[in-house]
Amino acid sequence: MNWKTAGLVLLALLAGLYVLFSIATRTPAPPEHQVFINGDVLTMDADNRTVEAISVRGDRIERVGSTKDIMSTVTDRTSVVDLRGRTLLPGFIDAHGHFPGSGLTVIAADVSSPPIGDIRSMDDLVAAMQAQVERTPEGYWIQGAGYDDTLLAEKRHPTREDLDRVSAELPVALTHVSGHIMSLNSVALELLGIDATTPDPDGGVIGRMPGSNEPNGVLEETARLEAMRIAQDLGPVIVYQLIKAAVRDYAQKGVTTAQAGGMVTGFLRALKLGSDFGIVPQRLILFPFFSEEGEAILAGEFNLGDFNTDRVSMPAVKIVADGSIQGYTGYLSEPYHVPYKGDESYRGYPAVSREELFKQVSALHKAGYQLAIHGNGDESIEDILDAFEAAQAEYPVDDPRMILIHSQMARADQVARMKALGVTPSFFSAHTWYWGDRHRDIFMGPERAANMSPAKWAQDNGVRFSSHLDTPVTPMLPLQAVWSMVHRISSGGDVIGPEQRIGALEALRAVTIDAAWQVFREDEVGSLEPGKLADLVVLSGNPLDDPLNMRELAVERTIVGGVTIYRRQ
Repeated sequence: MNWKTAGLVLLALLAGLYVLFSIATRTPAPPEHQVFINGDVLTMDADNRTVEAISVRGDRIERVGSTKDIMSTVTDRTSVVDLRGRTLLPGFIDAHGHFPGSGLTVIAADVSSPPIGDIRSMDDLVAAMQAQVERTPEGYWIQGAGYDDTLLAEKRHPTREDLDRVSAELPVALTHVSGHIMSLNSVALELLGIDATTPDPDGGVIGRMPGSNEPNGVLEETARLEAMRIAQDLGPVIVYQLIKAAVRDYAQKGVTTAQAGGMVTGFLRALKLGSDFGIVPQRLILFPFFSEEGEAILAGEFNLGDFNTDRVSMPAVKIVADGSIQGYTGYLSEPYHVPYKGDESYRGYPAVSREELFKQVSALHKAGYQLAIHGNGDESIEDILDAFEAAQAEYPVDDPRMILIHSQMARADQVARMKALGVTPSFFSAHTWYWGDRHRDIFMGPERAANMSPAKWAQDNGVRFSSHLDTPVTPMLPLQAVWSMVHRISSGGDVIGPEQRIGALEALRAVTIDAAWQVFREDEVGSLEPGKLADLVVLSGNPLDDPLNMRELAVERTIVGGVTIYRRQ
């Protein structure tokens, strides 16, 4: 058999396997007609109407109204779902996260501290990582994720010496809860070629041993990127397992649209393929990193439209302007409350210089791309707004919807600027629960902490916003995000900034219609209106009836395009 014949045989075989796999994994067709009656149906439309019932024809909403009205559409081919007083609303939209990051437990140990996990000391952490050694397939780095140095008894980051206790022969990588810091053992540092002579990269810091230039294993921001790429270079079987785990997690939480808000390109392509094959039933919003694909995007060699399908959208390019507040890498205008490493002037630092940020924003805006820019500290937010204002002045766009991801420490004057510039923040609202006490006591101090994630300022200024969980930084719990915006209660039981609380209905809009609006999807999803896609979630009760206990409500059913992808047993 010559090479040409062999090639044709191989192509035919692959085509056959593709067809068989597609048949086996394709998304099921929705019922021809189904109705949901006798419930509280929160439409999230412009009038925030609550009705009793909804009719779905195929993958689209046909009608909303009273049970009597909707029952008039029923035939012997209709599937009738009696809600029995339960609540139906638009499926939750992940406004910013890193899908399929919640599936990382397939390959990484969960080393979270309370209130998420139970790691309380360096010994606990090392023991969890030692157990992971046995679970990790040969050829892969030993990984863990979610540690929080401020909640460890030792109040410090794990060093190479700590992780050498896990393994002296295999590379070990441990990701901070913020996702912006990694700790490596000696083997991993050697594989990366990081030693005493390695300079800090732009926008990053290599931690050093006291009184020495020897790396201590702690890598901040851009210094960690190569380690992250290598550690997360996973084979197809593990990627498949990881994606399936995340799909289950999101479906159980009522999420119908997931976001990979800045992922390495390989993962983005894997997610697109997973959607094509029906492995991912949720809709996907994908953001490529400018740092990875920016030049190719501007040169026309990387086309965002190539990823777009009826289930996948790549609407924006992501730029990371600074780090995280809880990692001491967020870029502030005033020093941190408790000085970092004893430096009372320390304000964090930008991940990209102001000059370079202006260049990137201008180039993308001129080329017509929507921007999604990560900014936590107020100094970083100032740079972002300045850069976008300059780009808008030179290349005006009527409705830019530039997304300012996190906007954690945005000041009142900056929120007002967002309105004028057409900038829309996506708040990491659950910070008040997970880190509120430490923002008040360690990072920001009482005054600044009181205004973290300032949703009320946004509301008062007429700024449309969303809320997110940054999963896997925090678990995918949409009702936790909503609850945090309404109550702003910390895990320690204190209210962090009562003046920034908003109403339950407004908070629900931040994870439904307003999250859809941020990525120009409001005509398709986010509210229950005739003609829109039937992405729905059924809850055990109405979150508006008892806002204090709303996060205890169970997700009964999750529906994407009329197809039920999760039903509680």
